[in-house]
Amino acid sequence: MVALSLTCAVLALSPAIAAPLPQQGDVPVYPEMPAGFPKPLPNPDAEATDEASMKRYVERIPGSDVSFTMLPIKGGKFMMGSPAGEEGRKADEGPVHEVELAPFWMEEHELTWDEYRLFQAKLDIELRKSGRFAAGESDKWADAVSRPTPPYVPMDFGMGIEGFPAICMTEFAARHYTKWLSLKTGRFYRLPTEAEWEYACRAGTTTAYSFGDDPKVLGEYGWFFDNSDGAYQKVKQKKPNPWGLYDMHGNVAEWVLDSHDKEFYARFKDKLASNPCNWPTELYPRVVRGGSWDDDADRLRSAARRGSSANWKVQDPQLPKSIWYLTDAKFVGFRLVRPLAAPSDADRKRAWDADLESVQEILDRQRKGGR
Repeated sequence: MVALSLTCAVLALSPAIAAPLPQQGDVPVYPEMPAGFPKPLPNPDAEATDEASMKRYVERIPGSDVSFTMLPIKGGKFMMGSPAGEEGRKADEGPVHEVELAPFWMEEHELTWDEYRLFQAKLDIELRKSGRFAAGESDKWADAVSRPTPPYVPMDFGMGIEGFPAICMTEFAARHYTKWLSLKTGRFYRLPTEAEWEYACRAGTTTAYSFGDDPKVLGEYGWFFDNSDGAYQKVKQKKPNPWGLYDMHGNVAEWVLDSHDKEFYARFKDKLASNPCNWPTELYPRVVRGGSWDDDADRLRSAARRGSSANWKVQDPQLPKSIWYLTDAKFVGFRLVRPLAAPSDADRKRAWDADLESVQEILDRQRKGGR
């Protein structure tokens, strides 16, 4: 029987694997990526040619019993940001501006350890070795994707695994998970843009939260400092927003694709922003949304933004610092989106791959057994 607990998987690592990798390596540890893109796995509910034909669907991750649900989000326009009079508002939430978005699917809840550990701890490969699942055609692509290095400690920090949100991954690690998953399933998954995230969180509302303006009601919809008992909680325990999405307010803050720029919204003060994304050019700060179990109520508002920082890796003992883990961000996770429009090769590369030369250099060394 293969150990399916991330904690067990970490503890089971041999000393040779758990020890720091050499600075340089010369033996490839991953196969070469085949050309092209794998065919989508059969799933009639996941197939759509236009917005009207989009449906809720369940995706099972090949080679496992793990599945997740995607909800259709119709395209449209909304006012992004918060008005000057909103209680708890920060300066980076304005000016309010109009945004237009194309349709997409969004994961019903935050990505769980059940999903992430198949990638992070290579449990999909272990399940194949155990004989419980046979290799699939798409594994030729997915197995060529780099995986996180073994963690020094269990990254759930004792808060729970099964049914709990995955945490402590860098934005690069989250994006690389979406690459692996896309190649597993043959469908293009990625992180949401910041605009997509707020649009889905608001779910047609214009109030501070998707349920209204009164933070006294927040405990019915999300986990935050006042009710979390000092830890994240299992997903889908609170009420969903009007579009059926759970934990958009609290539990864990969620990565998006954008860089955090306090002036970015001002570019669209007097014009429509069409599918905007502020693509990063630096490691910090990058945006997380939604607030977390460790935040006060005002940080869970629909428009609230937070930028990442180097402080999220203070306890990382590695030099250079890990490209995969945030040792001090026990409040950060993510969820998936899948756009209706078919992506170009450039779209895939931009959403998935390293966007900084320094990160790519480390990744290249790790692919050859170095660090």
